[in-house]
Amino acid sequence: MTRKYFALMLTAAVVLVTATMNAGGWAVVTVDDLPSRVEAGKPLALTFTVRQHGVTPTPGLKPMVDAVSGGARVTASAAAAQKDGQYAATITLPSAGKWVVTINSGFVDSKLTLLPLTAIAPGTQAPPLSPADQGQHLFVAKGCVTCHENNVGSPNVSTRVGPQLIPRKYQDDYVARILANPSATLPPRADGLRMPDLNLKQGEIAALVAFINGPAPVTAAR
Repeated sequence: MTRKYFALMLTAAVVLVTATMNAGGWAVVTVDDLPSRVEAGKPLALTFTVRQHGVTPTPGLKPMVDAVSGGARVTASAAAAQKDGQYAATITLPSAGKWVVTINSGFVDSKLTLLPLTAIAPGTQAPPLSPADQGQHLFVAKGCVTCHENNVGSPNVSTRVGPQLIPRKYQDDYVARILANPSATLPPRADGLRMPDLNLKQGEIAALVAFINGPAPVTAAR
């Protein structure tokens, strides 16, 4: 195989992948506020946004929220919330323990499975999480896991449209600036894709930086 032929084949492959992604077949689910405490038997409100290609808020969908723990399963429908592409659902986890919550966006087969949430019994205290552990949960809940190649330890499949995030690939302050204001920090991309501004709080940014640039947390429990 000549170098010229190989270069043509590689270019064709890149064009095909980009065209497939831009055809409208995927979206990113972002949880607006990941709950820090989940109590068994009490309603849990989840508000999230669905963005086509991670950028464009997408209204008119019929998302579903599904929670599984062992043989137990509960589901809830989500309704349109205040903003375009934003939805809200309320789900009650009936028993204490680890629950796997999946948000099915209703956009083709795009979905987001959160790292296990621990529902605690009424009157008990949830064990505190380190900043890196919090960041690991946020990395999934905010949809970062959908765009970036990663080893976060979740069943979500990455589209790999964003760069691989490994410890110390980027300095802490640079990662923080990207998370706080991506459009002002990152250069435009030729394919038109861009990182959205998720309106992250300072505490969320600090936790995400701690996870991205720190050693991998030992567990993925919450």
